[in-house]
Amino acid sequence: MTIYLDLIFFENILMNYIILFATLIIVKNKTKHQQLKIILSSTIGSIYAIIVYLNILSFYSNIFAKTILSIVMVYVAYTPKSFKQLLKQILIFYLTSFIFGGCTFALIYFLKPENVKINNGVFVGIYPIKVTIIAGVIAFVVTQIAFKLNKSRLSTKNQYLEIEIFYKNKSTKAIALLDSGNLLKDPISKMPVIILEKEIFKNLVSEDSLNYMEAILGGDYKDFENIQEDQNKIRMVPFMSIGKENGMLIGIRIDKIKIITEDEETERKNVIVCFYNKKLSNNGKYNALVGLNLLEGEEDYELATSIKK
Repeated sequence: MTIYLDLIFFENILMNYIILFATLIIVKNKTKHQQLKIILSSTIGSIYAIIVYLNILSFYSNIFAKTILSIVMVYVAYTPKSFKQLLKQILIFYLTSFIFGGCTFALIYFLKPENVKINNGVFVGIYPIKVTIIAGVIAFVVTQIAFKLNKSRLSTKNQYLEIEIFYKNKSTKAIALLDSGNLLKDPISKMPVIILEKEIFKNLVSEDSLNYMEAILGGDYKDFENIQEDQNKIRMVPFMSIGKENGMLIGIRIDKIKIITEDEETERKNVIVCFYNKKLSNNGKYNALVGLNLLEGEEDYELATSIKK
């Protein structure tokens, strides 16, 4: 059976890319030039596969070299900010790789196992590239379902998040409750909505802007002076709750929000923050509410690009 090195090279790039992309969706750690980084990392892994296949340097095939390769690929692809974040990403990378490898082996075994062999630990053979793509799709779906189910079983420890909200030249911090039932979105832009206590919210806007928004909620649409810079950021968000079928919240489209957990710090844009006049927590443990859609980083909002800043 004739094996072409270019075939091994490009097939390994494809497999590495699918694994790294699936890992990226799970870890939610997007950085600048993300796709370029993943392609570079995939290429590094593919070059390693060629070296091992040709047995150019025998020590490259040992477990230490493979571990170093994994660390390098993950670091190049995601640029983690801390050692703890790196370990988390490596673990998810391995889990995704195991699922992908299992799907690939299963498909090839049931299709044409006689056209596949392993040389120096490298999986090679004459098989349709569509098998690799199908296996990647299956592995991607399996990992997404598994991690989404796991995320829905958040412990009490992870229900509270520290957030920092940035608007123009101001910022404020709050402790947010991760409310799995809070799927509130702006009906036009589909941006997620954070609910913030008024006492915290007023750190972001001027007193005139806050009075203007309260007047709108009260049905008074008279003009206020000195708030022109905030007017195009104001959003009205309808909501429904027990005992209130047609409620209305008002807030602003902020510049960005930083979500701080024990593992990492994540920034999100395209978020609306609405204020609430009363206390959100009787015991004072939190003063904001966020939904899972914000934590999962759903940033492909409908019509978001048409809204002017």
